[in-house]
Amino acid sequence: MSENVNLSENLKHYFGFDTFKGEQEQIIRSLLEGHNVFVLMPTGGGKSLCYQLPSLIMEGTAIIISPLIALMKNQVDVVNGMSEESGVAHYLNSSLNRAAILQVMEDVKKGKTKMLYVAPESLSKEENVAFLKTIKISFYAIDEAHCISEWGHDFRPEYRNIRPTINTIGNAPVIALTATATDKVRSDIKKSLGINDAIEFKSSFNRPNLYYEVRQKTPEIDKQIIRFIKQNPGKSGIIYCLSRKKVEELAAILLANDIKAAPYHAGLDSPTRSETQDDFLMERIDIIVATIAFGMGIDKPDVRFVIHYDIPKSLEGYYQETGRAGRDGGEGQCIAFYAYKDLQKLEKFMEGKPVAEQDIGRQLLQETAAYAESSVCRRKMLLHYFGEEYPKDNCENCDNCLHPHERIEAGKELLVVLRAVNALKENFRQDYLIDFIKGRATDDLVSHHHDELEEFGEGEDMPPKHWNPVIRQAIIAGYLRKDVENYGTLKLTAAGRRFMKNPTPFMIVEDTEFSNDYEDMDNDGTASALDPELLQMLRNLRQRVAQKHNLPPYVIFQDVSLDQMATMYPITTEELQNIQGVGAGKAKRYGPEFLKLIKEHCEANDIERPQEFRVRTVAKKSILKVKIIQGIDRQVALDDIANTQGLEFSELLDEIEAIVYSGTRLNIDYFLEEVLDEDHIDDIYEYFRESDTDSIDEAINELDGDYTEDEIRLVRIKFISEQAN
Repeated sequence: MSENVNLSENLKHYFGFDTFKGEQEQIIRSLLEGHNVFVLMPTGGGKSLCYQLPSLIMEGTAIIISPLIALMKNQVDVVNGMSEESGVAHYLNSSLNRAAILQVMEDVKKGKTKMLYVAPESLSKEENVAFLKTIKISFYAIDEAHCISEWGHDFRPEYRNIRPTINTIGNAPVIALTATATDKVRSDIKKSLGINDAIEFKSSFNRPNLYYEVRQKTPEIDKQIIRFIKQNPGKSGIIYCLSRKKVEELAAILLANDIKAAPYHAGLDSPTRSETQDDFLMERIDIIVATIAFGMGIDKPDVRFVIHYDIPKSLEGYYQETGRAGRDGGEGQCIAFYAYKDLQKLEKFMEGKPVAEQDIGRQLLQETAAYAESSVCRRKMLLHYFGEEYPKDNCENCDNCLHPHERIEAGKELLVVLRAVNALKENFRQDYLIDFIKGRATDDLVSHHHDELEEFGEGEDMPPKHWNPVIRQAIIAGYLRKDVENYGTLKLTAAGRRFMKNPTPFMIVEDTEFSNDYEDMDNDGTASALDPELLQMLRNLRQRVAQKHNLPPYVIFQDVSLDQMATMYPITTEELQNIQGVGAGKAKRYGPEFLKLIKEHCEANDIERPQEFRVRTVAKKSILKVKIIQGIDRQVALDDIANTQGLEFSELLDEIEAIVYSGTRLNIDYFLEEVLDEDHIDDIYEYFRESDTDSIDEAINELDGDYTEDEIRLVRIKFISEQAN
């Protein structure tokens, strides 16, 4: 059939384009010739045209299986908007009422409808199967085909039923399309759809216009994001968060700071989600804050940045989400915030799932962690993950290439690694291998008698932080390969065996070191913006004020508060209250002297203060704060307040500490007297009066471990409340 079809004329007639992109024409011809086709084409490559154009040319109706209702609506609107008649494209899903479903079926029967979009759940409904058996089907298109694989980043069990359902309805060519798939996922897709004979088309994963950066996640993340958006006014952006709660909170904060933003997640009703998507496409809003429910197939070419508030669960998910930036070939900034703590949280979410699923999830997470922590070109790492080699060492468009780390010689370390893989008979993963190299006699190692091997502990005298980057960069360089099918065990390649016989120099860059717990950090990671001279003056002033009031300095203002003052230069009481740990009471009581000092320093040194200093918070936190204060005023037991507010006890103490450190006085004596002897309270209280630090760890040590962390925190709350407020 394809020989007789002038595809260029049809392309111009239906879509108004003069030329095809990449391999679109060959893909369409293969489908017209009746072949099964597998298309791997990164976001922005023009996947949808590969099934839309042939559906308009071929006899019958194309069944397009797609996972998201919002995506279907968007594509159906686009196709019908280009057509002279209505009903050329339709969708069948749970959002339609009975009358609408009958209208769709009528249009399909009359031959008006060339594209019928169906959710996988709707495809297998008995009524729909019976109907589809009665019509001429030109072909089946499975969009977002990675959903079929447990190794894909968005596995959906209902996708596994597609082939059996097709067999029931009636055979026709199948085209499977995805924007992101590793070799493992590709083979899964073809096997599950029964299209092992498919002609494969694989486009390059390289998106040269996208800039990749990973930043340390800190308590100041909201402020960093607001600052970034204000520096990019009017530009469209997507911010991905892992939880619906965080989506709602962040969207509210952005709105409070005069940024046109809206939340999007699966918990919102369908009309709200559709309206938000339309508002984004029509540029009535600039920013979507979303879970991964947003964006599959979203056709907005000028998204200028994609921010990951939380590190994603897999590199496939990350690649697809960042791929929504710069689809027009223009600027696309991809910034991910990373903290090791987030990885631990994601691992915790896996508990309770089947063991095999947990294993897959952990392997995918390890790849994400490797990407975030590595100092290698990010483009090189991403492309390698998808089985594509990137020839350059410096892409000039990622944070690691623009700010390269020093390269160090690690030939000896590589030899140790390769010898260890060989000694372990290529049967173990990276973490086991590192234990073996370092000489850690773990129970697992001892049970395998690997602690008895000659190579055990060969690297124990070498720097421990070398091993992860050596192994990762050995994989990229082709000395090792990771066997994904076999739980990620490490295998030697021919190049690796050659290196063992004849070692040569091997240069690596060490990993970036991230703090383990971003909540314990003191500032937003922009140490260079901190004014050291002002900070010293503020510390001296705090010391004088503390002596005057006969109090430890931390009671006046914590270190984190002084650091922020020396970064943001507040000169009004209102601005001072935006500093972490400074509430209205503290600002009023101690603020004037500090504000006067900062103002004089700015004037004397011609300092230009940050413009977008004020980041307004939202009321949700304030409501919780009010409820806690009211509960304490009514002398409700603190554990009861925690239960009522859905908090862990330690989380409630976090909130109470924030309240008293900000300058509000609370009386928790009624609760303390219930849980602690008077002598014990006096003992801890006296410790804090004499100590020059409010560190809980130091208090536990100094008090000889006689008290629990919660007991010490409770008395510290009493002390700060009475002495500082």
